Amino acid sequence: MGWSVRTVLFLIISCSLWDTEGRDFKSILLVPNGGQHGDWGLAQFCLNGYARGFSLKVEQTQSCWFLCDNTALNGIRLHCDDGSIIESAVAPWGTWTTVQYCLKTKMISFALRVQKPQGTSDDTAANNIQFSCGNESILTGHAGERGSFGAWSNRCSVGICGIQTRVESSQGLGDDTALNDVRFYCCG
Repeated sequence: MGWSVRTVLFLIISCSLWDTEGRDFKSILLVPNGGQHGDWGLAQFCLNGYARGFSLKVEQTQSCWFLCDNTALNGIRLHCDDGSIIESAVAPWGTWTTVQYCLKTKMISFALRVQKPQGTSDDTAANNIQFSCGNESILTGHAGERGSFGAWSNRCSVGICGIQTRVESSQGLGDDTALNDVRFYCCG
C-alpha cells in the first residue's frame, strides 16, 4: 500500500484530534518541554468565549526523609469569559489554588515549568505554568518550584478557548508524576 506523506500526516493529525469536541479552533498551542508519561485526557472547550483566568490543582511539597512521592501540578482549570469553567484530565492529589485573571483581556500563550526525569529519585514532571495575557502581562501559577520554565508557546491572536492535559495515573508503590504536559486550543 503506497501511502503518500500527505496522507500519513492527515491520518496522524486526524487521529490526534479525534477526541476534540465542541468548537472549531484554528491552531493548537504546544511547548517542547512537556513530560512523556501518562495519557491525554479529552479536550474541553469554553462554551462560547475565551479563557481569561486559571486555577491549578497542586500537591504541596511533602517533607519527609524516606519514600516521599511528590506530584506537584495535578490539574489546570480554565475560567472562561462566558462563565464556563473547564478542565481536562486531573490527577487525584492536591487542592485547587485561587483563580488568577487577565485584566480586561484574554490568555494568549503559555510556558510550562517541568522537572527533568530524576532517575531513581522522586519525579514530579510539570510543576507550574505561566500565561501571557493580551495586554502583555504575565500570570504565574501558585505551584511547584522544581525544574525550569521552557520556551513560550506560539501566540493566539484572539484567545485560548480549550485545554487538553496529559496525566499519569496512580503508579501504586511507584513514582507518581501526575500532570506531565498540556496543550491549549486557539479559537478565532
